Amino acid sequence: MKGIAHPHSSAIKKKAPLRPMQSLPDMCLACGTCSAGCPITGIEGFDPRKIVAMVLWGMDKELVDSKLPWLCTMCGRCEHACPMGINIVQIIRTARGMTDRKKVPEMIQKGIELGLKTGNNLGLPKEDFVFIIKDVAEELAEEPGYSGFEVPFDKKGANLLHTLHNKLVNTQNEDLVHWWKIFHVAGESWTIPTENWEGVNWGLFSGDNDTMKYFVDRIVEHMERLEIANLMYPE
Repeated sequence: MKGIAHPHSSAIKKKAPLRPMQSLPDMCLACGTCSAGCPITGIEGFDPRKIVAMVLWGMDKELVDSKLPWLCTMCGRCEHACPMGINIVQIIRTARGMTDRKKVPEMIQKGIELGLKTGNNLGLPKEDFVFIIKDVAEELAEEPGYSGFEVPFDKKGANLLHTLHNKLVNTQNEDLVHWWKIFHVAGESWTIPTENWEGVNWGLFSGDNDTMKYFVDRIVEHMERLEIANLMYPE
């Protein structure tokens, strides 16, 4: 028997969410669903359930001093799987934020420092970035159907601000072309900023909320300065 969709059938779901995402850690059932959903459970002793348990037992220092928070990829699958909606990712971010900055993994800390100084974690100067992007665009322009293609830099009033993941500029240039082809065929109005173009928020990964906000503010500034309607975020 098929149910009949009522025009207000979603009202109850909105008023009574199926999963209380603001639940406290002490609601943990120790069911292990988070661990089953985690792609790295068992690697170097990592286990989301163990991390939640450590927090419940007041073992904050032990957690912060361990390598466990930094093994996490922060994909959020554990949190999505949790029947109690425990904010496991935030627990891990909080532990990372409590870590002495000198003990933050070098790759992440270096990404923060270069991002703050140069606008991208590669430390790539503006002129080099523009050269790389133009070079990839010229290759696309040689393909049938894309004659005259150019990347619109700092275009005011565009519909879409296209921030980039550093790997698309550093090692995987060809992946940029897939997006550009879609934009071109769809007639999309888009743009790429020439400065502070990286969309990866290294403050987020490090647990440093002030730095995270600083990187977000840069993107907001682009949106406001160029009067952009929508954001395309690579993460």
